[in-house]
Amino acid sequence: MYRSKIKTILLALSASLLAFALIAFPAVAVDASKKGLNTWWTIVFPSLLPFLILSEIMIGFGVVRFLGVLLEPLMRPLFRVPGVGGFVWAMGMVSGFPTGAKLTARLREEKQLTKIEAERLASFSNASNPMFIIGAVSAAFFHNPKLGFLLAFAHYLANFTVGICMRFYGSKDEKKKTEKIRRPSLRKALTELHRTRLKDKRPIGKLLGDAVSSSIQSLLMVGGFIILFSVINRLLFHLHITSFFAQFLQSFFQLFHFPADLSIPFIAGIFEITLGSKLTSDAESATLMHKAIITSFILGFSGLSVQAQVASILAQTDIRFKPFFFARILQALFACLYTFLSWDFFAKHFFTSEKPAMAVPDLLGDSSSFIQTAFEKLSTFGPVFTIGCLLFYCFILLGRMKNRTI
Repeated sequence: MYRSKIKTILLALSASLLAFALIAFPAVAVDASKKGLNTWWTIVFPSLLPFLILSEIMIGFGVVRFLGVLLEPLMRPLFRVPGVGGFVWAMGMVSGFPTGAKLTARLREEKQLTKIEAERLASFSNASNPMFIIGAVSAAFFHNPKLGFLLAFAHYLANFTVGICMRFYGSKDEKKKTEKIRRPSLRKALTELHRTRLKDKRPIGKLLGDAVSSSIQSLLMVGGFIILFSVINRLLFHLHITSFFAQFLQSFFQLFHFPADLSIPFIAGIFEITLGSKLTSDAESATLMHKAIITSFILGFSGLSVQAQVASILAQTDIRFKPFFFARILQALFACLYTFLSWDFFAKHFFTSEKPAMAVPDLLGDSSSFIQTAFEKLSTFGPVFTIGCLLFYCFILLGRMKNRTI
């Protein structure tokens, strides 16, 4: 009871402080809101919406269940999750946050995952997408697209390591299963595909409408969190709270020979990935290796903004948030370690001006320019796409409201 009262007081004080800061710095809050909104409607919305809609359609048609049967022999021994987790993991890495949490919650609602399996899957199926790491962070912020391959390598390897570690989570609470891992069966997978499609009795038009509606609702929630934490991050900076905590980090950074200038970007990255990565790239006194390690930590931890989005999605189910938060700390630490260990190799074969003896980096250089170009086009045409989709979403809602009144 005492802890509950303390929590209530702290929450009330935090909300009051935020309200006071909004009144004291209205211009700063508006500017931060604009930047958060710009990030959402130029990058986040157009990059995530197609994947979310496609995922909903594939779940309705039974494709996910089909892939689940085929991937069961791989996902069960590695991560102790059903085969459908393979689809969620792949979509989470390709499309980025918070797709993995959204799909995990969706499969939990359909009882395709137990509570423990869902918590395991959510902990390692959420990651930054390659376009953000290479296009936004490496190319736009660091002006070095090839750095993105080091960050992506460390990020996804750390993600895989977290999945291996989290397979031991919940072993005591989970009932021991003596099921033998069977070989992939195409016939059984096709049977499950047909059975799942028949269970979903919605017409194709209704299924498509629900997929669009559900996906846009989730992205509207994501946009709200991005704008909110963009404002909070900026206000904390102007209230000198960020610099206050940064002073405590400076002595810790000095133990590892990190420049003190990276303390403020680190604190900013704890709240929001984009701003933290941008400030890290602007640190003049830090070496590129130090910047890469801090950026890897920020990408792995994902920021409180992303974690709030995931927490909001998981709160609609019985999936607990604590395992996800613990996994983010693990991934951040593993990402730092892998960045440090692989730095010499990437610096020798990727960051030197001379052409290396191996041909692989040339191929990676071409792909990095392609991702950078795709990111630039997305930033240009993203707002038009977002507005068009929102208008279409309003059209769907009006149509359904008319059908209810008839």
